[in-house]
Amino acid sequence: MSLTYLEAIVVGAFQGVTELFPVSSLGHSVLIPALIGGQWAHDLDVSAPESPYLAFIVGLHVATAAALLVFFWRDWVRIIGGFVTSIRYRRVKTPDERLAWLIILATIPVGVCGLLLEHLFRTTLGRPIPAAAFLTANGLVLFVGERLRRRAEPQPATVPVPAKGAQTAADAHHDTGTDAVTEVLPAAGVVGSTDTSPDVRLSRQRFGPGILIGSAQILALLPGISRSGITMVAGLLRGLSHTDAARFSFLLATPVILAAGVLKIPDLFGPLGEGIHGPILAGSIASFVSAYLAVRFLDRLFRTRTLTPFAVYCGLAGAASLLWLSLS
Repeated sequence: MSLTYLEAIVVGAFQGVTELFPVSSLGHSVLIPALIGGQWAHDLDVSAPESPYLAFIVGLHVATAAALLVFFWRDWVRIIGGFVTSIRYRRVKTPDERLAWLIILATIPVGVCGLLLEHLFRTTLGRPIPAAAFLTANGLVLFVGERLRRRAEPQPATVPVPAKGAQTAADAHHDTGTDAVTEVLPAAGVVGSTDTSPDVRLSRQRFGPGILIGSAQILALLPGISRSGITMVAGLLRGLSHTDAARFSFLLATPVILAAGVLKIPDLFGPLGEGIHGPILAGSIASFVSAYLAVRFLDRLFRTRTLTPFAVYCGLAGAASLLWLSLS
């Protein structure tokens, strides 16, 4: 395999952004070389036998995971501390202990499926046309997920408030008479609706639903299906806010990406990586920088925005790529 610095930096920058944006990094890693064509399509073919491109992509993923570790380092210090204390005292009681085990249990399904199905998905589906089709499907999943979330949102709770000219608020606190009207207040008990820290809110999830959210990452083994996107949709449907769903998605992705790196990165130091170590380093740096900027941007974006713009992008980009590749 030949890999130029330009190819490595461009793919690395796209990887860092698209891994965290809900638009599928693997899908873009397959589609970009195919759409550019020529030497790019030859050098960067993830489905080719004995191709180091997959290991290169995994290396870029590890750089992305490093960016997540840097951004969420305080969270990981607490999570790792919670894991250590849970083992030491044989308990799962505090928020940090619960969140640590929630992440561990939620990443097991995708880890097992990745080991069993990675080769099949890479060789059979890691081609441009299936990737374009799955990217289109990813847009549909994001759009439908947002619509279902809105339908599933609980109705605002009501509490009695004194009618005009009736008891004061203090009196009403002690006297629950019937002469009152209702005032709409935010519903209590919804995950992400309180003012506690994000990690505390996430730790309040039951283990079963948390594992289901983590299991959604299995679909991201398909090129074109976004890991962050599919996990966020699963989180939203389980009652998480956009901010908490994004945070949980990023926390879940980190150990999975690092584990994949442990398995694949050694390939880059063998015969498959000969002559391309410089471009690999350059691509990894580009991936780290772009991923760090992306997670900072998304951490603020999802406080007020939804997945709909990403759904539109994936639908249009996937459909356009599918049409172009089918006709060319």
